[in-house]
Amino acid sequence: MGNLATGGTGKTPMTEYLIRLLKNELKTATLSRGYKRKTRGFAIADQNTTALEIGDEPMQFHKKFPDIIVAVGEERLEAIPHLLHHQPAPQVIILDDAFQHRQVRAGLNILLTDHANLYTRDQMLPSGDLRDVRSSSKRAEIIIVTKCKPALSETEKRSVTSEIDPAANQSVYFTTIVYSNPYHLFNKEEISIAKDISVLLVCGIARPEPLKEYLSSHVADHEIMRYADHHIFNSDDLRDIKQQFEKMKGAKKIILSTEKDGVRLAKFESELKDHPVYMLPIEHSFLFNDAGEFENKVKAFIQSFQ
Repeated sequence: MGNLATGGTGKTPMTEYLIRLLKNELKTATLSRGYKRKTRGFAIADQNTTALEIGDEPMQFHKKFPDIIVAVGEERLEAIPHLLHHQPAPQVIILDDAFQHRQVRAGLNILLTDHANLYTRDQMLPSGDLRDVRSSSKRAEIIIVTKCKPALSETEKRSVTSEIDPAANQSVYFTTIVYSNPYHLFNKEEISIAKDISVLLVCGIARPEPLKEYLSSHVADHEIMRYADHHIFNSDDLRDIKQQFEKMKGAKKIILSTEKDGVRLAKFESELKDHPVYMLPIEHSFLFNDAGEFENKVKAFIQSFQ
């Protein structure tokens, strides 16, 4: 699974969607590169693993789904045999952000593209965001247009599908973003997003615009401290965040971040455990009642090997 652009299409929540779909029936593993980790080579997460050792997204999978195998390895061609020798061996491997790695030929390729930045309208780097040629989309069996408006019309669906121009063996689906209740980074207590809350949004993700749009219509007011994608927070960042939070007005105010950022903020537990620091979970929701069809297609592919 992956995308043609540099980021921001929703790969992490789609990986989580697939994990939830498969983990109760099959021994499931994820394999990621481990972007920006401080180690190299193949590794499988255990109870002592940190985000610095495997990367933020794999650490997020490990914390949320402790019953699956979470592995990292820059060279997937070498990592997969190592993973298959793990005991118990995985029955299915979800390759996170591996669409452009042609050394490994996945059995089922899922390509994600942001509705606001379709690969059909994009350009190659540095003029645009594409890191692979548009024609590579033909290698995908499934194309998912992500971050759509919940009220996307049938007319627009047909228009975008026509623009993508899928081959006979390709299926196109559309998803929208759904946010769950925020939970405290350390004690996991949940709260509800409400109109009387002021939010300091701290995020290091590729495209925070949908999140900002969500907050604009759901909270009293919000400020944003934006960092580079996969930013590794340091003590200076922590000081700036706390100072900015103290300056904010409002009887009810919280620090809000993404789950991906949360695994990089967790190292500051002693400094933040008494602060209202909350993570906002994000999930894909399929439009046009297509979730069942998508899930059946994934399961049918797996069953063809059993």
